[in-house]
Amino acid sequence: MYPERLTKSIQAVEAAREKNIAYEPARMTAQQKEELLKAYHPDYKVEEFEELKIGQNKGQKVPKELCAILQAHSRIKADDVDLTKPDYDVDVLIIGGGGAGSSAAIEAHQAGADVMIVTKLRIGDANTMMAEGGIQAADKPNDSPATHFVDAFGGGHFAAKRELLSKLVCDAPEAIQWLSELGVEFDKDADGNMITTHGGGTSRKRMHAAKDYSGAEIMRTLRDEVLNRNIPVVDFTAAIELIKDDKGQIAGAVLMNMETKELLVARAKTVIIATGGAGRMHYQGFPTSNHYGATADGLVLGYRAGAQLLYAETLQYHPTGAAYPEQIFGALVTEKVRSLGAKLVNANGEVFMHPLETRDVAAASIIRECNDRNNGVETGSGLGVWLDTPMIEKIGGEGTIEKRIPAMMRMFGKYGIDIRKEPIIVYPTLHYQNGGLDITPDGMTTNVKNLYVAGEAVGGIHGRNRLMGNSLLDIIVFGRGAGKSAAAQCKNVTLGKLNLDHVAEFEKEIDKAGIKTDLVSPKLLPDYTNKK
Repeated sequence: MYPERLTKSIQAVEAAREKNIAYEPARMTAQQKEELLKAYHPDYKVEEFEELKIGQNKGQKVPKELCAILQAHSRIKADDVDLTKPDYDVDVLIIGGGGAGSSAAIEAHQAGADVMIVTKLRIGDANTMMAEGGIQAADKPNDSPATHFVDAFGGGHFAAKRELLSKLVCDAPEAIQWLSELGVEFDKDADGNMITTHGGGTSRKRMHAAKDYSGAEIMRTLRDEVLNRNIPVVDFTAAIELIKDDKGQIAGAVLMNMETKELLVARAKTVIIATGGAGRMHYQGFPTSNHYGATADGLVLGYRAGAQLLYAETLQYHPTGAAYPEQIFGALVTEKVRSLGAKLVNANGEVFMHPLETRDVAAASIIRECNDRNNGVETGSGLGVWLDTPMIEKIGGEGTIEKRIPAMMRMFGKYGIDIRKEPIIVYPTLHYQNGGLDITPDGMTTNVKNLYVAGEAVGGIHGRNRLMGNSLLDIIVFGRGAGKSAAAQCKNVTLGKLNLDHVAEFEKEIDKAGIKTDLVSPKLLPDYTNKK
């Protein structure tokens, strides 16, 4: 139930609803978008970024919080572990148990490699599980991978690595087919054809979904396949350092049991980082839609081992995070709500932007409406704008919400808000790590041999902004690709003597640069003690 002080604003939204359904503001020009982003998007707040003093990206700026952990001390020293007696010895070691790691494990296992997944929580505890809206693929007669490329390239401010984006869009239809054959239950019409919808920045309806449980449905299927194949999964065990050999190639990882803090050694011919995102770093104090373990671990591990970052200064703030009630502050409100017809309106009931602008533009528009135009809705603990969900059933008919976005209906229903009859309050939430480790199309890092990356820890696939539905796609396309490539590569790998020399060298760099810090990394889990 909403407090009485919001009654007047809700009445304004209701009074304007019929008019707003028919009203569609013009899309912004490229110049208008650029001016808006520079003025209001968090990525453009220069005071929130710091210059790296060491490592492959020395001299480049990244978020302050990321800078601190990239230049922190390792959790271990070389003499803390005996590398001559590995606890595990495999062909392909996969760090991370989400969609990218599971896809990689399935394909590497299919190729005959000896595979193991290690994950600091449990398999499936990942952002994949929390994704709602859908997965893009150009597999309808009026669409093509070329059109998909143009949409994504423009939406990413023309900054994506072309070879990575090409692979993403060209492999997309097969990715949908692969998931379907594994058992993912995508939404279909009465004739068995897949139902597709628009997302922000798309020129075609190519969003495939499983209601608004898309990520959970995909993760359920991938997890079952991993377990059915008897691929070993070491739960509640974090990778805290990569291991190299005397040839300079990646040769495994040092692991830590999250409960006992016992250190273990995993020897591997190839390693795939699939550690996901960074929402729990809470850059600039933003809430997050991410799962509990999203603390940028893969970026830390790769960077300390000599890998290069790409676009690490760019984050995605999903425009519609729940801003009320406080119990679900920051929780994702899927973009599918807007693709079904709901529009963003301010406290006065006015539509202030085109409903399907790209996410960065939508987030900046909401921030502008709240901060400069004083048209935000006061929640009691902050500001937001209305997302007029009752529009959906005005357009699609009674029952559309329960059929197409049941998770949203239930999430708000727990707190007495019926989204079929009442609008909801939203504000941008930290959602996705656009930047990450730089890779080649086969998934290997550009400058560390036998180190592969897949999923949200990769930089360059989406450029400086990602379109809805392309993250669930990239975990499949690049997860599968990394698994296949790593399995093929390990047949040609002969490991030398294992060492942690790069850790000692990194410590020397910290000292030489005059960096004074008590931090150790990777962070592993967020710290909410004594926080407001």
